[in-house]
Amino acid sequence: MTNLLRTYFPDLSSKQIARFEALPALYAEWNQKINLISRKDIEHLPLRHILHALAFAKIIKFQDGSRLLDLGTGGGFPGIPLAILFPEVHFTLIDGRGKKITAVKAIAEELNLKNVLARHQRAEELKQPEFDFVLSRAVAPLSKLWNWSARLLRKRHINALPNGLLTLKGGKLQSEIQELPKKCYTETFPLKAFFNDPWFEEKYLVYVY
Repeated sequence: MTNLLRTYFPDLSSKQIARFEALPALYAEWNQKINLISRKDIEHLPLRHILHALAFAKIIKFQDGSRLLDLGTGGGFPGIPLAILFPEVHFTLIDGRGKKITAVKAIAEELNLKNVLARHQRAEELKQPEFDFVLSRAVAPLSKLWNWSARLLRKRHINALPNGLLTLKGGKLQSEIQELPKKCYTETFPLKAFFNDPWFEEKYLVYVY
């Protein structure tokens, strides 16, 4: 785990490394109770979940004080790894499945992540435009994600990119992009440009604003 992370993020502190190193055991423990991650995939947690979640940091360094929403966080991805990487950024993690949020809360507390708030809540229930970015990981089609996200974005920008939606996707994306409103700007980043592993072929980070 440490070697993998240091390959792509050489400036991690010892505290960050310790938190990342604690994740496999925590997820293995919780996976015995509820299905946070598919049973066949748990052994690939460092690469396919933790490193995958950290792809956001390859295109933007979130400014201290930023407020990010992890929409449909599931087992805490991408929110938990990003909260470790950006300790001065506030993360709200929401999901409609209460059992998963219970686990996410417990993992965040075990790691003493003060910048994580996990809620059993659906995106439609959020009303206030209080976030700089909405993050997601293969939760829904782009048009639906944008429909949920656009009204939750703050007007004031403090990051290098204008406030918007950042989502991890895989496969062919052209039809999804074409279904977005015409006024939307989109940019697609292939993850193979950042991570040298065959698993990242045909995986992308999509930015919409």
